[in-house]
Formats: sequence, structure tokens, C-alpha cells
Amino acid sequence: MTCQTINGVRVATAEGQRLDMEADALALISKALEQKADWLVVPVENIAPDFFRLRTGLAATVCQKFVTYHIGLAIMGDVSFHESHSNPFRGFIDESNDGRHVWFIKGMEELKTRLGGE
Repeated sequence: MTCQTINGVRVATAEGQRLDMEADALALISKALEQKADWLVVPVENIAPDFFRLRTGLAATVCQKFVTYHIGLAIMGDVSFHESHSNPFRGFIDESNDGRHVWFIKGMEELKTRLGGE
């Protein structure tokens, strides 16, 4: 896990760590807290397919953990395949991106822009 400061905000990036279940979320949160990170970026390719199927409950469980521990979660990468196959997931993305805790971003530049606007 690497950590950097973007516009005064500590951002950790999960490099290689998987997010397949609730225990993985807690492990990532623990590592982010060790880094004193305000946000954690997880590449979309490191996330289990069940996360993108809302009926599994994995996305809700994971997102709630990040909210509880006051760590923002930025899911970075192309989620257009999942978005195009699920209206509920598309709505979840829109709601998340309107909030302050979970964002779906294309890349680090988008995160820098969003963090600069807060």
C-alpha cells in the first residue's frame, strides 16, 4: 500500500490487495488507518465480481465499513460493463458519486479534481 497527499488529503492506494469479502475490507481499512489515510483507492480489477452484483450485499457491506471507519473509498477504473448490465448498479454509482464517502473514479486525475473541490 502506498500513500500520498493530494490537495492536503492523505490517500492510500491498494496495490495488489484484493477486495473479495468483508474481511478484506477490514484488512484494507486497517492498513489505511496505519498510513493515516483519509481515502483509499482500490483498482476495479482488484474487486470481486460479487461487489458489482448488488443482490449479493457485498457492496453495501464494504461501503458501510468504510463509512463506519471514516475512510473514503475510491473505486478506480472502468465499471462501464457492470453499469451497462444493471440499472440498480448504475443508480448506486450515481448516488455514491453524489456523496462524500464512496466514489467511482476513472483515474487519479479525477480523484485529484474531486479532492480539490471539497
